[in-house]
Amino acid sequence: MTTQTIRFFQHNALREVHNVPASRTVLQQLREHDQCIGTKEGCAEGDCGACTVVIGELDSDGQPVLKAVNACIQFMPTLDGRALFTVEDLRAADGSLHPVQQAMVDCHGSQCGFCTPGFVMSMYALYQNQPAGAGLPTRDEINAALSGNLCRCTGYRPIVDASQKMFEYPRVSFDREKLRQQLESIRRTETVEYTTPDARGAAFGSPTFFAPVTLAEFARLRYEHPDARILAGSTDVGLWVTKQFRDLGDVLFIGNVAELKSITRDAQALTVGAAASLENAYSALGSIYPEVAELWTRFASLPIRNAGTLGGNVANGSPIGDSMPALMALDAEVVLQKGPRIRTMPLDSFYLGYQKSALEPGEFVAAVRVPLPSVNIRFRTYKVSKRYDQDISAVCAAFAITLDGSRVKTARIAFGGMAATPKRAANAEAALVDGEWNEENVEAAMRALDLDFQPLTDMRASSGYRSKVARNVLKRFYLETRENAPLALHDVNAFAFDAQ
Repeated sequence: MTTQTIRFFQHNALREVHNVPASRTVLQQLREHDQCIGTKEGCAEGDCGACTVVIGELDSDGQPVLKAVNACIQFMPTLDGRALFTVEDLRAADGSLHPVQQAMVDCHGSQCGFCTPGFVMSMYALYQNQPAGAGLPTRDEINAALSGNLCRCTGYRPIVDASQKMFEYPRVSFDREKLRQQLESIRRTETVEYTTPDARGAAFGSPTFFAPVTLAEFARLRYEHPDARILAGSTDVGLWVTKQFRDLGDVLFIGNVAELKSITRDAQALTVGAAASLENAYSALGSIYPEVAELWTRFASLPIRNAGTLGGNVANGSPIGDSMPALMALDAEVVLQKGPRIRTMPLDSFYLGYQKSALEPGEFVAAVRVPLPSVNIRFRTYKVSKRYDQDISAVCAAFAITLDGSRVKTARIAFGGMAATPKRAANAEAALVDGEWNEENVEAAMRALDLDFQPLTDMRASSGYRSKVARNVLKRFYLETRENAPLALHDVNAFAFDAQ
């Protein structure tokens, strides 16, 4: 089916939008067309949170879920079949403030006010997603909810106070059943093909935004349009438009394919579909490998994790992507599909060079398979960056060893930020395997890292600093996992920086 209309609910009414470019952002539409100017533009790259809105969509069970996302990097066609909530939706019909807004007023959580609507919408998502009777959210839960919002005025404490106080007012009900019915009424059963003329004229053609709803149709379209840009959460591709002003050409949207959003577990592995969000993927991964908890919460921000996908992070193959070292250390595989053909390969064989992978034309990443924990495995991940929250890693490391008594049976060491691709440390691994898990052998492996990596110097860290940090986190892994080790250290950044 071909349609020229993007259908979604906004302000409790069905909206139909057409004749806007497929790469027009939700933020641009809100501010420039709808005059919903409460949503602000700060960074236009998903970092500051001033543009935060809440999206409602149906989950795999047909129930509505609400999640905060960055409007500045979400494209308008991705709203099709969903609901959009902005700060204008919060005030009641009689003009009274929503508890989220009232709490911000009472706690003096706003000064200049520019970032306030974004904070309010992140808090609104927290408010609506807090189960009835669950009590107040913890400080960690509040910090996670606000991790995508930056403020230059208040110092955050009054905003955190407001995030607790908003639950003290009489509860404002939200009709989830009505939202479910609304979303069900516009749910697509066939592929959407949204086409608008290129803004520069007919000579440049008419790019098409394809949004299939089945895996078979997605595979067919990918095979027939091997040059089309696969779009998931826009957390990377969105910046190509807002910062680099690139033309995307044809776009193949993965976000409506239910089969690719699935997360399943069998006796051997956890399988994460390529369209599953980072938040859902890390939640599932953390249930079997609790050691990823810190990496999970420090991977970008909650709005980015709500939108971005683990499959997209893997397919993109950035050398500073945080997921890949952990997945490599856990011996993950990628499931690749081309038409009806499916093949698998180890993730550590997938990357051929800087942003180059083993994908063939017309092929796509369909899933990531992570083996379940083996007996006697010891696993850790470490992220080192200038800021604790919402920052790109200078070094991201993951270590997994299995022991036979005190002897290292297998060792898998992987790093991001140390090479042109996420990469395993073959020489360091060899220095450990078949040896005792002791300080002498670990120090030999630390020296071997210099054979594995010759990192570059950039704005995040010097080559020498990266090399020293890589050695230090390997030593820390040993200190935390040796026999009779004390409680794990908690501040990897302090450990890494103090060790200079």
